[in-house]
Amino acid sequence: MRNIPYIYLNSIMIKKLTFFLALALTGSLMYSQSPFPEPEDLKQFYNTKTLVVLEDNLFSSYNILIRDAVEKYWEITDYDFIGASDFNEKRKDPAYSFLVLTATRFDKDRSGTFFNFINLLLGKDVGRIEEMPEFCAIPLSVQDDDATGYSHKMGILIRFIQAHVDHIREDPSLTGKRYLEYYNRFVPEIPGKTIFVTEYDLVPELRTAEAADEYYPENLKVVSESEIDEAIKNKAEHTLVLHRVGPVKAEKGGLCFKMLLGTDDARMYFYGEHRISDRKPNGLLISDLKRIGRF
Repeated sequence: MRNIPYIYLNSIMIKKLTFFLALALTGSLMYSQSPFPEPEDLKQFYNTKTLVVLEDNLFSSYNILIRDAVEKYWEITDYDFIGASDFNEKRKDPAYSFLVLTATRFDKDRSGTFFNFINLLLGKDVGRIEEMPEFCAIPLSVQDDDATGYSHKMGILIRFIQAHVDHIREDPSLTGKRYLEYYNRFVPEIPGKTIFVTEYDLVPELRTAEAADEYYPENLKVVSESEIDEAIKNKAEHTLVLHRVGPVKAEKGGLCFKMLLGTDDARMYFYGEHRISDRKPNGLLISDLKRIGRF
């Protein structure tokens, strides 16, 4: 049976980061209890102004990156940038939607790691933030890590969030679309794409020529971050890039999230997560390569 998560506000963490929503989950992110948008919510969303909530930190790398990505790639609604206090004042107004940075901890994660997520919420006159309709929530990074791990991927994440909302609009009755694991239905299309990963996205046992010969799908290429950056900027056709989020120290029991995103269509083609252990380190696993290369 799936565990049902709950959401709480952690005042200590709010003081530390100045602003975010702290979500403590008893299970996976995909089982969040935030309500799935109703058809009227979807219709309302496209008439909203999306307010991008910035951290109240003059030196925030996140603020620089999210502002740049939204200005370049956000197309489905009008938008503006606000601070934390503005969010608290405006969150009940259905004329607005919100891109919000959240910090999420999973109760069963023995490492106690907090993960940063980007959430897209619809303004609604409800008592609690977790009652606001949630269109998307996608892992961004591990809290307290610097932005180098995702700085070149912010644009593709912003594009994916919009593609996800459009995907929901196509058929709102498919509630499975609220879960990122829904996108694994597109895994059979991966052999027709080129997959870009960096060496450090792979678990150590896959970083050898022998492992490459034995386990790599024919369409997988180990490239530099700059090559991934160029593929994203140029919207390279038939190309997938790996977005991996996991703790640098890779403590046992921690979580590792893995996603393959299309640089041309911003669709997700694979979603996976695993708990870190001696047998399953932090990174793309042999079992992941077998899964995405078996078709």
